[in-house]
Amino acid sequence: MSDFTHFDEYGRARMVDVSEKRPTVRIAVARGRVAMSPQTLQLIKTGGVKKGDVLGVAQVAGIMAAKRTGDLIPMCHPLQITAVDVTFSLDEAASAVDIEAVVKTRDRTGVEMEALVAVSVAALTIYDMCKAVDRAITLTDIRLVRKTGGKSGTFVREGEA
Repeated sequence: MSDFTHFDEYGRARMVDVSEKRPTVRIAVARGRVAMSPQTLQLIKTGGVKKGDVLGVAQVAGIMAAKRTGDLIPMCHPLQITAVDVTFSLDEAASAVDIEAVVKTRDRTGVEMEALVAVSVAALTIYDMCKAVDRAITLTDIRLVRKTGGKSGTFVREGEA
C-alpha cells in the first residue's frame, strides 16, 4: 500500500494532504468516444434528436461536471478551476462523436480527474439524450492524454498529440 498516496500505513483511505504544496498552473486534457449507429449520428448532426441540441447540452454538462468533481470522487480535492473547454468532433466513418476536455487551474493538485469527469459526463449526456433511438450506444476510450504542471511534470500519452 505504500505506493498509493490515498491510503495510510494501516490501509485506510485518506485524502492526501496538499497544504504544503506550492500552487502552480496545471492543465489536463482528456478524450473519449461515443460510438453509435450512423442514423443516430445523423440525427445529432442535423438537430433531429427530440430532446434538443445534444452536443450543446453535453458541452454544458461536461463543464458542470468538471466543476463538481470534488463532490463526486471521494478523494479529489475541491479546486479553483480557471477554465474548462469541452469540444466535440464527428467521425462519420466510425459513426462516433469524439470528445475532448481541457481543464486548467492554478492550484496545489492537478486537474486530471476533472478532465476525465468532464469527458465521462459529456458522453453520458449524449447517451441519455439519444437512448430513445439507439440503445446500443457505446462509451469508449475515455483516457487522460496530457497533463502539465506540478511536481510530477508533464505526461503525454504515447500516440496522442
